[in-house]
Amino acid sequence: MARIKASSIPAENGIIPLAVARSPLGDEHQAQTLGSDLSLPYVGTVRPKDVRGASTLLFLDDRGLCLQVAGKNAPGPVRAEFVSGKMGYRREHGGGSGQLVARAVGLPKTKAGLHVVDATAGLGQDAFVLASLGCRVSLFERNPVIHALLADGLARAALNMDCAPIVARMTLQAGSSLDWLAEAGKAGETADVIYLDPMFPHREKSALVKKEMQVFRTIVGDDDDSEALLMAALAVAKYRVAVKRPRKAPAIAGPEPGTRIEGKSSRYDIYPIRALPPR
Repeated sequence: MARIKASSIPAENGIIPLAVARSPLGDEHQAQTLGSDLSLPYVGTVRPKDVRGASTLLFLDDRGLCLQVAGKNAPGPVRAEFVSGKMGYRREHGGGSGQLVARAVGLPKTKAGLHVVDATAGLGQDAFVLASLGCRVSLFERNPVIHALLADGLARAALNMDCAPIVARMTLQAGSSLDWLAEAGKAGETADVIYLDPMFPHREKSALVKKEMQVFRTIVGDDDDSEALLMAALAVAKYRVAVKRPRKAPAIAGPEPGTRIEGKSSRYDIYPIRALPPR
């Protein structure tokens, strides 16, 4: 995700672009601490639909932390959710073994317990699929707001009996994956597979239909260092680098992918380095 400070989003027309708030059931100390840590204003206990002085809220309620667009008729909240919803359904119906991301990292070709670095973790959905299939996943999300959402989602999932063993294979790291890759390259460290899903600069309105993307773009913008991230990943990955892209988007500038896996709306560009361990 794009590297910005939570407090660096400019205000427009006197409206705060992002603030921290809570419902009556949200923990006040946690909300205040979050606002302080992210240098965001804390506006107290509110109903998001009644808020006029902020565009988007980092909102704490009885279900945890979420991003919520303020005002009437706003889309619903976006949160990192692993226990219920889409991720819960996948967990209960095979864990995502049929997902293209599993093929992209090479799981059909090996049963080895791969160490995957998800260098652009976002809300952690792909990482959760991989962890549910036995991978050990290190997650990096450098945007502090999205990092906070992901940390909250993982903490809640760790309290669920079915999710806890999966979350135990997921480690959310601090800082930027680009910095970690640079240091790992100098130290000669490797990861079996490095997975990248950089934010792509869409130009078509139809690309913004998902509420997650709408909210994400107001917070993180586009990644402008995808090429550097790919080159750093290729220097550290042991077996392959897998890059998720919109299906019709060009590949990241640099080496050509060795192969591609295409879905209906997205594509995985595979950069093989050496053969995966046998099954």
